[in-house]
Amino acid sequence: MTASLEIVADAVGRWLDDTPRPLILGLCGSQGSGKSTLAAALVERASGQGLRAATLSLDDLYLGKAARADLARDIHPLLATRGVPLTHDVARGIAILDAARAGDTFELPRFDKASDAPLARSETVEAPLDLLIFEGWCVGARPQPDAALAAPINLLEREEDPDGDWRRAVNHALACPYRSLFDRIDRLVLLAAPGFEIVRQWRSEQERALRDRLVAAGRDPVATMDDARIARFVAHYERITRAILREMPARADLTVRLDTRRRPID
Repeated sequence: MTASLEIVADAVGRWLDDTPRPLILGLCGSQGSGKSTLAAALVERASGQGLRAATLSLDDLYLGKAARADLARDIHPLLATRGVPLTHDVARGIAILDAARAGDTFELPRFDKASDAPLARSETVEAPLDLLIFEGWCVGARPQPDAALAAPINLLEREEDPDGDWRRAVNHALACPYRSLFDRIDRLVLLAAPGFEIVRQWRSEQERALRDRLVAAGRDPVATMDDARIARFVAHYERITRAILREMPARADLTVRLDTRRRPID
């Protein structure tokens, strides 16, 4: 992560010099790519340089179980699982980025993945900021052409979305409300995994780390996922992740290509 930090921090330093404050930095990367760790390191470095910086995670905009149950009933059962576009509070994300841009104080939400629910507490960010990092697995993603949605790409889509209703609804969300959210980004950085095949391994590593943290805190790790559940879970992310790896490098302001151990190779 140190090498990736140096690469991205150097770029951010240049962008801060020629972008009105705050710089809103989009940081995209597949599950387990290290984007949250990198974002935290960037904030720490910026703070050490006397800059005011904060991070908004797309994960902290997740809707809770009840709201996703409504989506599952009204649109498609697969929307009960958090992750894909439609399962976030986009309006709140837009309000946060707009408040940061306007130099207003705002609240950062927090989501507890162990309980699969938003936390009642939030973090107050005092204005003005120099840097706001908006990180998430599909930050900056764009919709696919309709023709690309026709054929299922994995077992989940073949068995649970045979008519394509779920993937079309998710794709439409990327074209509309999420586009408005992502258009507020000034610069976009992509941590590019070597391929989607590594994502399941990286997600398993994340799950083990979560399990260890819960045990250390005296909490029941029953909510964490075993390998079979992880395989099904990451299948929800496969279509958009593959699309990002194909098309985003051509338009991102910086692409850091990673090897299987998350080390930058390009």
